[in-house]
Formats: sequence, structure tokens, C-alpha cells
Amino acid sequence: MNKPVLLSSRLLAAILVGVCICLSAQRTSAFSLALDSVAEWGKFPRFCVNVYRWGDRFFNTYDSAYVKGTGTKFNVKFKLESWFDNYNFRFAEDNVRMTMVSDPNTTAGVWLTYLAVSAGYDFNISRFFGGAKTSRRRWNFRLNCALLTAELYWITNDVDTRIVSMGSGSSILHPNYRFTGLDTKVFGLDTYYFFNNKRYSRAAAFNYSKLQQRSQGSWFLGFSYWVQDYTFDFGQLPDDMRSQLPESWAANGYRYVLRNNNYALRGGYGYNWVLNKHWTIGVSESPLLGIKHGRENDNPSKVSLSLYNRAQASAVWNNRRWFAGLIISAENGLFYNKEHTLISGVFTVEASVGFRFNIW
Repeated sequence: MNKPVLLSSRLLAAILVGVCICLSAQRTSAFSLALDSVAEWGKFPRFCVNVYRWGDRFFNTYDSAYVKGTGTKFNVKFKLESWFDNYNFRFAEDNVRMTMVSDPNTTAGVWLTYLAVSAGYDFNISRFFGGAKTSRRRWNFRLNCALLTAELYWITNDVDTRIVSMGSGSSILHPNYRFTGLDTKVFGLDTYYFFNNKRYSRAAAFNYSKLQQRSQGSWFLGFSYWVQDYTFDFGQLPDDMRSQLPESWAANGYRYVLRNNNYALRGGYGYNWVLNKHWTIGVSESPLLGIKHGRENDNPSKVSLSLYNRAQASAVWNNRRWFAGLIISAENGLFYNKEHTLISGVFTVEASVGFRFNIW
């Protein structure tokens, strides 16, 4: 089940204004939440409104010839999302390769958004199409504004995967073997700054909260921290498959355990193509380079190079208050030593359709 929460600098100021509403003893016969009306309630509410307006100007100022707001505070959308994991091992001895792919996990849900705060519910529909009755779990917390983006995330997966290929050279087999010994957890924090923040809006291509008026791109730079905790219990494999694994794993009952803390610089480039007033195509490419500190199985902890990559593409359609979009994301990370190499990844496809509106 996915439970993302989106937050922007506007929300923080809006919460402050909300506190003012609760603390203010002023009463008015024509109650209104318009900023000018709130400012008339007293000195403290006026201070809160001024802070909100300052924050909005500082964090969310765009060149209106390139980016503009939607003109609404609310939207409701239906979202369909499908994603799967993959793990590719390559063992130095005999050049054996093993590829593992999880069954796609598909969810559907309805979401209500106010400014950049979203709440909703997704349920697993894979079970209705012969998929797993359980689902991977993913939680996201995002802060989005013109200047920067920050994201806190947590992903777990103990759902069955399949070993789709194993072997070396011309003897590679495709057993499609169901593997139930997987347990992975990833926790991370990303934050990055957009250099061309007045004319480029990532939110226009990936969050539906802005409208890109003219084609424009931006370099971005930031910092990423993430923790990997992987456990593969290969002891349950048949003898003919276990015999192709590294001999050093036998001492641990053919359990492969990897735990790392990663610290990396995240740089990249995003670009939005505005095809016409209705269609925007967005792309974003972001390699990460840094160091990791951790251990593999019972080996001593060590520091080594950390490599990761995140790529996204989107197609967004806007027609007055209606919107729809398709977002494709691919993430891949590399772990290697003299004995083996592991490339792990997550591939996600998200389709949404929604409607924007105002209540006040």
C-alpha cells in the first residue's frame, strides 16, 4: 500500500494562519478565510498573513511568461499505479548470472489535494488478476516549491519474486522459479535545488500543481542519504541452483545479507517540453555519486563507492480544470566487490486523471 504525503512551503504558512484563526478572539459577522479578511482580525493574524506572503514570494516566485499557477486550491484525482523490483546478480566465479523480478504490484485509489497536501487511499487490485494478496509498502513525504524539492521515503518488500534466469554463457536457464526468501527495506532522504527556478517547474510535469507555459529546463544539485537492508535466503533453493552461488555463502546457510548507509551528491537535469496549451512532456535524469558504509554478511564493515541513478518521464494533459498524466520512473543502484556484483532497481508506472476546484 502506498501512502504519500505532499507538503510545500505554502502549507507551513497556511498552518500558521490556521493557528491564528484559533487564537484570535476577534469575531466578524461575515466570516471569510481570504487573506485580507484574516489580516483584519488583529496584529498577530496580520503578522501571520505577512509571513505567509513573504514565504510565498521567496519560495514560489516564477516568471509568469514560463510558469503559472492553476488558479485553484483543491483537486481530486483517481490514480492507478503499478511497480516491480528487480535484482541482477553476477558472480565472478564461472561468470554466473542470476536475474530476479518481482510480480507487478498494482494499486488503485482516490486522492484529495489541498494546495500541496494530499490524502487518500490506495488498495491492492493485483489480487483480482491473479497477483499476490499482499502488497509492497511504500511511504513518501514530499516538500515542493519553486526553489527546491525534498523527499523522505520508506519502501519495504517481502513479496515473492521469481528467478527468471540463471547460469553462464550458453548454459543460461530460465527456470521462472518462485523465490519466497526475499526481505528488503530502503529508507532515504533527498533534497535538491533548481538553478533555473524562475522558469522551470518540476511540479508542472510530475505533481500537476503548476502549468508550464513555455518549454524550459534546469540543472539541479542536492544531497541524498539512504539506508539499504537486504536479506536473500537462498538456502531454500534446489541443490542445482545453490551450487552456482559463491562458496563463501555456504557458511552462512546461503543467506545473503547486505546493510549499507549511503551518502551521495545528487545532480541532474530536468526539462519540460510544452507541445501546446494542453500537453507537456517532462523528463528528469539524476545520477548519484557518493560513499557507502556498511557490511555484507558477516564481513567487517567498510567504506566504498556508492552509485545510483534515478530517471523519470511524464506526459501531462491539462484542459481548464481537468488534468491527466502518465509518469514512468526507473531507479537503479549498484553494489560490487571482487566476488560478485548486484544491480537492484525499482520500475514504476503511474496514471492519473483528476479535476481542480475551489471551495473558498
